[in-house]
Amino acid sequence: MNRQKKLQQLFKEKAKKASAKLAPKKPKYISKADRAKLAAEAAAEPVETRES
Repeated sequence: MNRQKKLQQLFKEKAKKASAKLAPKKPKYISKADRAKLAAEAAAEPVETRES
């Protein structure tokens, strides 16, 4: 493998990793405290149901 090909391969790998980081597949992490706060807010809101 010549030098030029090695460099191109390295640049391609770095670009692939950078694009993967910009468009992650998994959802953003929500801390346990934030999850508890969101659950408390959801429980505090009155649930309105329309019955016909």
